[in-house]
Amino acid sequence: MEYLLYRILIFIHVISVIASIGPFFILLPLVKKLRVAKGEELDAYIGTFRYVVQLSKHSGHVLVGSGILLVVLGPWTWGTPWIVMTLIILFLSLFFLARAFSPTLRKFYEEGQNPDELTAKLKRSIWIYIVLLLAMLWFMVGKPALW
Repeated sequence: MEYLLYRILIFIHVISVIASIGPFFILLPLVKKLRVAKGEELDAYIGTFRYVVQLSKHSGHVLVGSGILLVVLGPWTWGTPWIVMTLIILFLSLFFLARAFSPTLRKFYEEGQNPDELTAKLKRSIWIYIVLLLAMLWFMVGKPALW
């Protein structure tokens, strides 16, 4: 029974990783459309953008919760190098996510803002966040022995 519970937790963990990373790839073509969008169209694109960020945040909660349970119930310790590195990147990504998207999205509604600069900033933020998430994924899958 314990083995089955552990496998279910791994499944939940993997699904939450997919839900955390995958939607950001959808945002890349959406950013191009933000450059020229106005009115209701702009509202729809920004709403979609905010939804994806919220989905990623909530998937991240499931990801962290299932990860904690996997460490507590599994063969790994909190001092394992790949777990330590994953946690460091996780905390960095939390600070980044908190400041990367919402302030820039609000600026689309301000007068005198350059949409080209805002979309370039959003695109750069998306790629930085994807790289952070993929680095965590690499540590979790590859489990490198760093020290």
